[in-house]
Amino acid sequence: MALTAMLCLHVPQAPAAEGSVQQLLARQSCDGLRRAVAFSSRGESSAPLLLPSYRTEAQIDGVPELAPSLANVAFVYDNALAGIALLACGDTASAKRIADAMVLAVEHDPHYSDGRIRNAYRAGLLADAKPVLSGYWDASRNQWIADAYQVSTATGNVAWAALLLLNVNQSAPSPRYADATARLLAWIEQRTRSSVAPDGYSGGWYGWDDRQAAQTWKSTEHNIDIAMAAAWAARSGTHPEQKQQAATALAFVERMWNKGEQRFHIGTQADGASVSGTASGLDAQLWPLLAAPPGHCAWQAGLAWIDANHRYGAGYGFSRQPDGIWTEGSAQAAATLVAVKGAAPEALWQLLAAQRAPNGLYYATPSPRISTGLAIGPDSKGPDFFYYRWPHLGATAWIALAAKGWNPFTGITTVAGAKPCSN
Repeated sequence: MALTAMLCLHVPQAPAAEGSVQQLLARQSCDGLRRAVAFSSRGESSAPLLLPSYRTEAQIDGVPELAPSLANVAFVYDNALAGIALLACGDTASAKRIADAMVLAVEHDPHYSDGRIRNAYRAGLLADAKPVLSGYWDASRNQWIADAYQVSTATGNVAWAALLLLNVNQSAPSPRYADATARLLAWIEQRTRSSVAPDGYSGGWYGWDDRQAAQTWKSTEHNIDIAMAAAWAARSGTHPEQKQQAATALAFVERMWNKGEQRFHIGTQADGASVSGTASGLDAQLWPLLAAPPGHCAWQAGLAWIDANHRYGAGYGFSRQPDGIWTEGSAQAAATLVAVKGAAPEALWQLLAAQRAPNGLYYATPSPRISTGLAIGPDSKGPDFFYYRWPHLGATAWIALAAKGWNPFTGITTVAGAKPCSN
């Protein structure tokens, strides 16, 4: 399985027309990300920082207030996306600040020294050159409250931290970025590799320190993240084992492709072997197409299945037959269509543009609430993972990536002279 040049084969694309909605989105989403950096910087222009994933400034009817457990919380996935999007916006200095914070998180975990990164940290400037785990003081209970998911480590978030460092290292090379990337990928290999067929990488570790439990399910989304990050890192030749890691992860994704239905399975159940045949997540359908490893043109047929099963009006929802529009996923669809087809529909750009909040970020959904059909963690009573109409860093970053035509899996926009897949 050749993975030495895992590049996304874009259809060469003419620049968006001057004054188009896509161009407007590129300007406004980049402005929103810069404003988010300025908000968290407090006048400091170079110190490492992490951005809050959600920031509400006015209450919207029918939408709950931001829970204390989410206030001033920087999710690693959202910050990795924001850093990559800031590169696409031409703001390498701000992207480096987020990357520097990720490196410090790898180097200075409060409990572990194995190269992991947590799912979330406290947002803001890093005090004492290290990040702080998220949580808040509940005066009514006279107790410090933390969130089990936030202090845990999901495999996909580790891979996205590596993708951020790879993107930034391409623009501003540093041995610290390369070293931290190697440690993150090594943690994935040592702590989540599962040889239970289908061979691949499991979901991570969940729970409080010293009591964490392995998440034994495997995710298509996580494994495409690992495949792309490991293949990119392997091209340096410093860690030859990363080439095999990329091959293992990609092989799992290949096994999740349902040729008959022309779509991806979301992954496996908790036994790590039984394929989840009914549920679907939009990102698990789109990211393999956006990553587009060579020799996988047949996956593009999945666009028709996505339209039939995830479409909601002019946009797309998270789950199969969704109950509303997921802004982040709709932006992922736009990014994928730009990469695969060379353009996204004008109606999709207009939908995304309509989600802009007064603070410059974009709402996670136009609806008061949408469901994903997924549980936050193993201690959830049911599918309790929802998106609300809150201004969201991750949605803003994906809009910027789509509008700028930047592929986070490869760190490039177009491949000059590349032969696109034939449709």
